[in-house]
Amino acid sequence: MYYVCVESWCLGYAYKALSGELGSTVDYGRFFDEFTGVGANGSALGFGLGRAGFFLVLVLAINLFLLYRGISRGIEIVCRIGMPTLLLIALVILVRVLFLGTPDASKPEQNLLAGLGFMWNPQNLLSRLSDPQLWLAAAGQVFFSLSVGMGIIFTYASYLRKTDDVVLSSVTAVSANSFCEVALGGMITVPAAFVFLGASGVAGGTFALGFKVLPSVFAAMPAGGLLASSFFVLLFLAALTSSVSILQPVVAFLEEAFHLRRDFSITWLAVLVVSGSAWVSYFSKDLKAMDTMDFWVGNVGVFVLGTTVVVLWGWLVGLNKSWQELHLGASFRVPIFFRGMMRYVTPFYLLFIFVLFLFEKLLGWDFSLANPVFKPTGYVTDLFGGETSPVAQLTVGFIFLVFLAAVGLTCMAGKRWRNKALAPYLRHSGLSVRAPAPTTRGKSS
Repeated sequence: MYYVCVESWCLGYAYKALSGELGSTVDYGRFFDEFTGVGANGSALGFGLGRAGFFLVLVLAINLFLLYRGISRGIEIVCRIGMPTLLLIALVILVRVLFLGTPDASKPEQNLLAGLGFMWNPQNLLSRLSDPQLWLAAAGQVFFSLSVGMGIIFTYASYLRKTDDVVLSSVTAVSANSFCEVALGGMITVPAAFVFLGASGVAGGTFALGFKVLPSVFAAMPAGGLLASSFFVLLFLAALTSSVSILQPVVAFLEEAFHLRRDFSITWLAVLVVSGSAWVSYFSKDLKAMDTMDFWVGNVGVFVLGTTVVVLWGWLVGLNKSWQELHLGASFRVPIFFRGMMRYVTPFYLLFIFVLFLFEKLLGWDFSLANPVFKPTGYVTDLFGGETSPVAQLTVGFIFLVFLAAVGLTCMAGKRWRNKALAPYLRHSGLSVRAPAPTTRGKSS
């Protein structure tokens, strides 16, 4: 619901950069606030050309159209075209960044090699590895980046043949994803920001780096408008190939569980996504609705579900059965020590990381053992206490209602699937899944 909003920002910024509205004289922080509606609720819902609402409607239409066309005619096509285009654009921008040299002769320390060193040579490596916040950030990145715990992998796996190579596909997906994020994305954004703005330009959150810092970096380059537009098209394509995969599980669920035609499934999905994205877009002040939804769903929810999957795979489904299923059609075998990793190390590691995550993000503990101080963070005080946020409370309530609806639909689907599974046995015994009502003669089937 909020991912498509960020996706629409990328498309909007691509248009703004190409039209010349992201020039060197722009206050990029103010531009971002005005475009996304950070200043006031409802200010992001303008639907004229160039307004955030226009791009949100356009992005929603593109996603729903691709989903309507299905896996082979929609999602596969956009991935076959979008992923090579994404790589080509990324390589072009990367080559340009690697030839930046020292743009400002008065600041010789801000050169390309120093920027690459800033990215690849961390200071005080051992102390950094002992920092729990580093492991929290790494675990969160892996979960979100690889879509673990979102149901996406389950849905795509259901389209595979029994002998398709899951091991090779997994290694390929993880490797390609890491290459695109680190080798391409990281080497474009971090050195470029360092060269023009120094180490302080790299600091800040994802939104600050992507939508405030990098536009100023591109504006300082020759043909900066074209490069900036290409960069945001790159982000849009990356987001589009992700959003259709995030939405596909809902369509697949409605089709499989309730035998709905694809157009009906897309319609129900549209109602859900449009209502959620409209909620996030309207309550845009300080991005409160988006931040609340991202924390409780995109961080806590994904972490819980991903850990649950690991526990189910290693303990309840059974490691022997899982291991045998994993290697059907595999080109090479997974090293045997992964059995112990998946059964013992990974679940306890994830649980430990999750506990640290809750201590930091909810209780505000800075991991100091000598003088531990707990100060509840905004995610807690927004919901309870004297400084509550009505928007955060309403957003959590909205999430809870969607969750209850999902649980109800899942229970209904489970009953239908259970009856379908029992039907052959009942027919064999001469019974039916659903016995008809008693006849007027008092007899029943």
